[in-house]
Amino acid sequence: MSANPFLDPTLVHGDLYRGDGRLADRTHAMHRAKISGSDVADTIADLLAARVPAGAAVLDIGCGRGTTTLRLADRLRPWRLIAVDASAALLHTTRDRLGDAGALGSVVCADFHHLPLPDNVADATVAAFCLYHSPTPAGAIAEIARCLRPGGTAVLVTKSLDSYAELDHLVHAAGLDPHATSRPSLYESFHSGNLLTIAATNLTVLDVQHEEHVFQFVDATHLARYLITTPKYRITLTGGIPTLAAALQQRLSAPPYTTRSTVSFAVAVRP
Repeated sequence: MSANPFLDPTLVHGDLYRGDGRLADRTHAMHRAKISGSDVADTIADLLAARVPAGAAVLDIGCGRGTTTLRLADRLRPWRLIAVDASAALLHTTRDRLGDAGALGSVVCADFHHLPLPDNVADATVAAFCLYHSPTPAGAIAEIARCLRPGGTAVLVTKSLDSYAELDHLVHAAGLDPHATSRPSLYESFHSGNLLTIAATNLTVLDVQHEEHVFQFVDATHLARYLITTPKYRITLTGGIPTLAAALQQRLSAPPYTTRSTVSFAVAVRP
């Protein structure tokens, strides 16, 4: 078992993504907290729209709940759009969201290290906020490159190693996890600092952009709604959000609680 929950296959293929509730709650809490930084799905679509012709074949690898998939369908109007994820529950949500939006697209349940797709099948591919689940992200990128046509474009997105570090200190200060500040970053395998080096093992990197995103939790309940979704900490309180919020309110200084993350976007092509 890995010390990093994002690299523990038992958790990744089990409790973390067995359903879509945890990810939905996490995303909602973060979106409500966000006070600075672009919409990531919009930025990805912008980066591809500048390079991908109309009627392209596009893959969204590690699609999660399909937010980027929907944006790609709307902005790029690809003739073929395939959303890939290892979680059947997340793919079910993506399929439903595509259907509700009247967007064309298919879903494939697969591990991104072994994509059940032919060589040279896509004009463009996206892998956003997923490759840090791989202990060997260069291998996953090799699979992505295999599926791209020569000259095809990949957009890879990840976060900085120190993302949300302020929350480590808050959790520690509140006495909820005495080891919060020493636990490994969830993004240690693929992050802003090694993105370029790892991507360049199988792709030609054209550009890397880094953007600071700032989040502000307005009160203890808002912060608790986020903390209850993160697997990083070992918080043993029972009673769910109300109990956690009460502990945070009692033990921390007055809100708001601010944290930051650098989001990094690499644009690369298959040679």
